Amino acid sequence: MTSFDGSLRTPDEAEVPVRVVIDLPDERLRLLSDVAEIANWRLGDIQISAKSDGFHIRGTGEELILKVDQDAQFAVALDLRSAPVDLARRMAVYRDSLR
Repeated sequence: MTSFDGSLRTPDEAEVPVRVVIDLPDERLRLLSDVAEIANWRLGDIQISAKSDGFHIRGTGEELILKVDQDAQFAVALDLRSAPVDLARRMAVYRDSLR
């Protein structure tokens, strides 16, 4: 299982985002706060796109924005093919470090 630290918010939320732990077990995305599990989705049931303000997750009629501390590693773990230029560069550096 791969685990990352980050924060979660809705697109229209102006308040402080919720700190979360992001797990990627067995083709799933789990978001856990200090007190509870926030989400547990099959990756095939959601759309994740990398944008300049974070990873936009769309599914079940809602959108969430996930800011990941280790964004390049997270994007590589998801095998994202499209990313903003700065993230794409960090992803390339991270992939090179794995060789």
